[in-house]
Amino acid sequence: MSAMISMSLRRWSHIRIRPLLQTCGVTQGRALHGTAAAAITQGDKKMKTFDDLPGPSLLANLYWFFIRGYLLHTHELQLIYKKRYGPWWKSTLGPSLMVNIADPAMLEILLRREGKYPLRNEIDLWRSHRELRNFSYGPFTERGEKWHALRTVLNQKMLKPNEAKNYVRSINEVVSDFMVRLQDLRKQSPNGETVNDMANELYRFAFEGVSYIVFETRIGCLDKHVPPETQKFIDSIAEMFRNFMFVAHLPPWTRNLLPYWKRYMEGWDNIFDFGNKMVDKKLSEIESRLEKGEEVQGEYLTYLLSSGKLSLPEVYGSVCEVLLAGVDTTSNTLCWSLYHLARDPELQQTLYEEVIQAVPMDRVPVADDVTHMPLLRAVIKETLRLYPVVPTNARFVSEHEVVIGDYKFPQDTLFLLCHYAISRDEANFKDPEKFYPHRWLRDRAKTHHPFSAIPFGYGLRACVGKRIAELEMHLALSRIIRLFEVKPDGKVENIKSIARVVLSPNKKVNLRFIERKSV
Repeated sequence: MSAMISMSLRRWSHIRIRPLLQTCGVTQGRALHGTAAAAITQGDKKMKTFDDLPGPSLLANLYWFFIRGYLLHTHELQLIYKKRYGPWWKSTLGPSLMVNIADPAMLEILLRREGKYPLRNEIDLWRSHRELRNFSYGPFTERGEKWHALRTVLNQKMLKPNEAKNYVRSINEVVSDFMVRLQDLRKQSPNGETVNDMANELYRFAFEGVSYIVFETRIGCLDKHVPPETQKFIDSIAEMFRNFMFVAHLPPWTRNLLPYWKRYMEGWDNIFDFGNKMVDKKLSEIESRLEKGEEVQGEYLTYLLSSGKLSLPEVYGSVCEVLLAGVDTTSNTLCWSLYHLARDPELQQTLYEEVIQAVPMDRVPVADDVTHMPLLRAVIKETLRLYPVVPTNARFVSEHEVVIGDYKFPQDTLFLLCHYAISRDEANFKDPEKFYPHRWLRDRAKTHHPFSAIPFGYGLRACVGKRIAELEMHLALSRIIRLFEVKPDGKVENIKSIARVVLSPNKKVNLRFIERKSV
């Protein structure tokens, strides 16, 4: 992804450290020019520039990343740098100049000025696969006006709250199957209560759920014996992400020498092969119905194929990217929520009482019921505050210069959005390290800065599946809590987070699920 290795430390850092940030949702920024001057004049006022910002040196970055072992804890490094340098700081990676923002007010200024076609990054390994295989880009790889047109179509069936309610039946069907799987896993444990590695089990649940919504077909992730084609699909996603971590750190000349690039490409090839087959299957069903004069019915994929707003290659390019974006948000957030609820019996009991009051045991919760569960929603909000799925994001403000306070930055500056540090800002959240969902309730909540916790992003680049993910999490958590009392496994110690592109538990989360006596 960079040029050839040379002996200079600066060149070496350009190869090694820039890709490191790419694994945290950040990629190479464009080289900025004209920032050497200490100040520039705007009217009668002298403005500060990039050079006036504090920040770590190249050697300091190397020390923290490699000597102190923060390679998988770059989110925690945000807190260290913020304490040392203030709410924002500069960092230099090879020819790339980056402005790190860890203040909600500054973040708001930036995001409100990002323009009609906001850019996350310049070089993207996902785009490389599409280009080499001559595939269409999806919502995460397309850019500019084409990206805006694509997102406009995709948003129609996902981002609107009323549209999201149309998926309740599908979500609840998958939740019901997951509850059956939980019961089976409990019975298999020696004590009849423990489920090991909840992150993995919830990943399977989330994968089945988002696949059912996107493809309108069950793919068997929750079956006792997962279909071989589905298992290959799941394994290919894991393989793609696993090798991405290596490819992102290695220069291009190693691609023919080491196996990582080949495995990375094969992972994507298998993902697209599965996705394209699912699309073709649905297309064949639609054509068959039309030939018989039958009404075409369906939700997401049917809409994409029958609306005429996207070409078939654009549908191929979109569905797999939408699918991948919807798994980790749901699975990781539910895992962290259950982990914290298991460690706080009093909070869990209060939540249980709220859920059973809102939805009696003789019926299944639906979207409208969630409005009567403020604490349930607060639990999810607090989880996303403490564990933003993507702890670091990035933006180019490409349409104009940016002025923040006394600083002026040129067009195409790369800004790193330090969501992890912002959401743990003591100025906005008392006891920011504490899991305290009540801080989000209206009768107790302090007014937080609106940009102090934006786990689904903001504006045009906001997560396309936000409404679906929230609905999935709310319906699943309410069903689990009203059926089981969740307790920690005796062997589980404090679980910490590590950054493997997204924030994940650093060890297996094993929990005990004890059937409630009222059931």
